[in-house]
Amino acid sequence: MLAFRPVGYIVGWLVLALGFVMFLPLAVDVALGDGNAPGFAEAAVLTIAFGAGLTLACAQAGDLRLGLRQAFALTTVTWMVYPAVGALPFMLGLPGLGPTDAYFEAMSAMTTTGATVITGLDDLPHGILLWRGLLQWIGGMGIVLMALLLLPVLNVGGMQLLRASDFNTLGKIMPRTKQIALSIGSVYLGLTVACAMGYEASGMNGFNAAVHAMTTLSTGGMGTSDSSFAGFSPAAQYVSTVFMLLGSLSFARYVQLARGDAGALWHDTQIRAFLAVYVAFVLGMLVARLAGSARLDETVVREVAFNVASMLSSTGYASADFILWGNPSVMIFFIIMLIGGCSGSTAGGVKVFRYELLFSAVRAELRRLYRPNIVILARYQGRTVSPQVMDSVIAFFMLYFLSLGIIAVVLVLLGLDPMSAITGAASCLGNVGPGLSPEIGPVASYVDVPGAAKWVMSAAMMIGRLEIMVVFVLFSTAYWRG
Repeated sequence: MLAFRPVGYIVGWLVLALGFVMFLPLAVDVALGDGNAPGFAEAAVLTIAFGAGLTLACAQAGDLRLGLRQAFALTTVTWMVYPAVGALPFMLGLPGLGPTDAYFEAMSAMTTTGATVITGLDDLPHGILLWRGLLQWIGGMGIVLMALLLLPVLNVGGMQLLRASDFNTLGKIMPRTKQIALSIGSVYLGLTVACAMGYEASGMNGFNAAVHAMTTLSTGGMGTSDSSFAGFSPAAQYVSTVFMLLGSLSFARYVQLARGDAGALWHDTQIRAFLAVYVAFVLGMLVARLAGSARLDETVVREVAFNVASMLSSTGYASADFILWGNPSVMIFFIIMLIGGCSGSTAGGVKVFRYELLFSAVRAELRRLYRPNIVILARYQGRTVSPQVMDSVIAFFMLYFLSLGIIAVVLVLLGLDPMSAITGAASCLGNVGPGLSPEIGPVASYVDVPGAAKWVMSAAMMIGRLEIMVVFVLFSTAYWRG
């Protein structure tokens, strides 16, 4: 029988911490007189009480060591409970959402998806706007730590490679997990501050700069205006483009860079591949825009560079309604949604390193066709990849695209049109945010999506954020039998 008390003990402490974080937006609402402080106060009290009660109840378990099976449960339970708790301020104060919409909004924020059901952002209390940013920032940090410290141990979708690269490399410098987490957190905070300073220098006020810095580094994309980034200056869009790309790179490499390894970023093949993919899609999109009669000027280049970075990094900001750019551009954006950023980053999607591994396996298999007696193994960053890792990667691809198809079919059955269903499924599973239809596109929200479909999309966000297999393993009878 699986012992759940160690899981409950850790979840309790995490919920307790989130309750105290609620005092930050509460203080902002009090200082600005927005009138939404009571909602945050009530949410904070309920959250702290729940977290403290869960921690105390599970502290009597005796042996609170976390085993492999508990680690799988902890990951999924945390990403289910945290959005439920994070939804309380949305329900108890302005904008006064119902349970379905509030959970959708909080799940979207925590998984750094960025899809929203809230309209009228420009008129919302500052505390709620800050809360959305904080949820994304906390979620982004949690995702990086999960990717570098937990998923490699769980052998999920090829992430075990990080045990032989990122994790071990960091371990030579900082042997303890706590030190690794503190170093990554320091880099994450430093880049966020740098982004905020860049936004301020580009003309944003302090509040907008702070919120957008949090949602940019977390590649989350929740902003403070219904127009997303269209209302900000060209300089702000350039700053955002740079930091969205930076948020898509491995934070383990940033730690190495900070420790004096000047070539840490460039020596990582997935980073080089990611940047090459970005440049290729920018050029391809510019060709598509020119074919659609657009003029090649600074505005067009900036819009393409910004929106391609936003979709490839799974941030989800929009500086223009790119659905109007024509069908070739929409098709390119759909392909971009299926790629994602680097492992160990805040970006969602399949991740570039998995495509590298898949193409390496394909090349090896093609060589075997005309040299059947040769022994060729797939390689990654100069190292031979074991068959077990390749099996894990192939299984990930199969489950990812199978999940995408099933979710899209279910969304059609729940009332969405096929374009909204397919692109909405890809967006939620890849934690991108906007879909590619007029109903849930870059200048629209998910407010009119049926309630049942919102629950399906919320589940898709969590499944995609937790690398598919972490969730699906819980449906195995062998897992529960132990």
